[in-house]
Amino acid sequence: MKEKKNPVPHKGKVDIDRDILLSIINLATKEINGVESLTNQYLPWYKKIVKPKSEGVTIKFDANSTLKVDVYIKVYIGYSVPDVAYRVQENIKNSLGTMVGLKPGKINVHVYGVVCDKPEEGE
Repeated sequence: MKEKKNPVPHKGKVDIDRDILLSIINLATKEINGVESLTNQYLPWYKKIVKPKSEGVTIKFDANSTLKVDVYIKVYIGYSVPDVAYRVQENIKNSLGTMVGLKPGKINVHVYGVVCDKPEEGE
């Protein structure tokens, strides 16, 4: 018996809310061991008041509709900063790909500090 091919029609478009993308990127970043937190230290004081949801993440689409992601983090002491940054990039790329089918063009990770206090086990 012949299997029927089920072609997916490519009609219409899907809109994804900006807050959904920010949430996916935020969660993907926080999943990585060594990331203490996302930070808004790069923002001027007045933008911290206006954009509380962005919490350490900026996203932009360029003219070719390619997504550019900037993530601003603090890392725990004792972790390799290049290793943590690489794992954050990979996790964001994989999360966006699997959850919403988006392939980002650039993912920039900015480390804004190293935190000396590690969390206690059981916190």
